Amino acid sequence: MGYGLYGTGPGPIKARIRSGFLRPLACIIPKRAARIAAGRRGRIKIGGGETSEHSMSEEQFLGVAVEAAKSAGEIIRKGFYQTKNVEHKGQVDLVTETDKACEDFIFNHLRKHFPDHKFIGEETSAALGATADLTDEPTWIVDPLDGTTNFVHGFPFVCVSIGLTIGKIPTIGVVYNPIMNELFTAIRGKGAFLNGSPIKASSQDELVKALLVTEVGTKRDKNTLDDTTSRINKLLYKIRSIRMCGSLALNMCGVACGRLDLCYEMGFGGPWDVAAGAVILQEAGGHVFDPSGGEFDLMSRRMAGSNGLLKDKFVKELGDTN
Repeated sequence: MGYGLYGTGPGPIKARIRSGFLRPLACIIPKRAARIAAGRRGRIKIGGGETSEHSMSEEQFLGVAVEAAKSAGEIIRKGFYQTKNVEHKGQVDLVTETDKACEDFIFNHLRKHFPDHKFIGEETSAALGATADLTDEPTWIVDPLDGTTNFVHGFPFVCVSIGLTIGKIPTIGVVYNPIMNELFTAIRGKGAFLNGSPIKASSQDELVKALLVTEVGTKRDKNTLDDTTSRINKLLYKIRSIRMCGSLALNMCGVACGRLDLCYEMGFGGPWDVAAGAVILQEAGGHVFDPSGGEFDLMSRRMAGSNGLLKDKFVKELGDTN
C-alpha cells in the first residue's frame, strides 16, 4: 500500500488492535504487560540482574515508549491550534512551552517504568549546554517535538521521537505525528511498522528517478550556507527532486515507508533527531550511514539514509569526505 506525503496511511490505531500488534503494547496495564513480556522472546537483562524481575522484553520497552509518545502527542495536538509562546535557542532555532512540557512528561513516564535507564533529551541538553555521553547502558534518547518551527507556523509535519539504545546500538524506535495520526515503530531485528502495518523502503534503483529530502539546518553563517547550497545544486542535476520538510525524524520515516528514496543532513541538533528514525529505517530495509559512506555515528550530528539499492550511487554524488 502506498502513502502520500501528507496522507494518513492505514486507519487509526484502534482499528489495528484486533490484529494483536498493539494489544500487548499500549492497550494493557503496564504491570500485566511486564508479566506477559517475561515469557516472550527478546528478553533483556537490566543492570546485571539474574532474576526475572530484572528482565524486560523489547516488546515491553516499545509498549511503554508508545504510551509516552501517544500521550505527548495529545499535548502537541492541543497546542498546535493555540497561540504559541516562542523562545529562540539561536538565530532561527525555536523552542516552545510545548517542547518542554512534552519532554517532562515523556521522561517522567519512562523513569516510572525504567528507573535504572539513562536519558538524553533535546531540551534537557539545551538547558545544560551539553549532551550527555552515550554509554552501553539502556539509554532513552528523546526529541519531544521534532519540527518546532513547523509547529509554530501550523505546518503539520511535527512528531514525537523516542529511541532506545542498548550497547550504544539503536534498538527501539517510536516516531509519532499526532496531527496526521501516524505512528512509526520498530524493534531491531523485528521489522518496521506504520500504524501497525509493515513498511518497506522503496525499490527505486535509478538515482535520476529518486526523491531526496534534506534540510538547511539552523546555522546561517556564510561558509555553512555556501556548503549547503552548493551540495544541493550539485544533487539537483542527478536526482528527480528535493524536499525540505522540517523534521529529520519524519524524513527518515519517509524513506522507511517508501514515500522518499534518499535523505541526508549534516549539523543537526543531536542524537535525539536520529535515534528512533535510524532503527525504523534500517528495519524497513534501508541504509543509515555517514554522508562519507562510512559507518553511522549516532553522536556525530551527520547522517545519510537510502533505500536498499541507492546507497553507493548516493554517496558518490554527495561527495562528502569530512
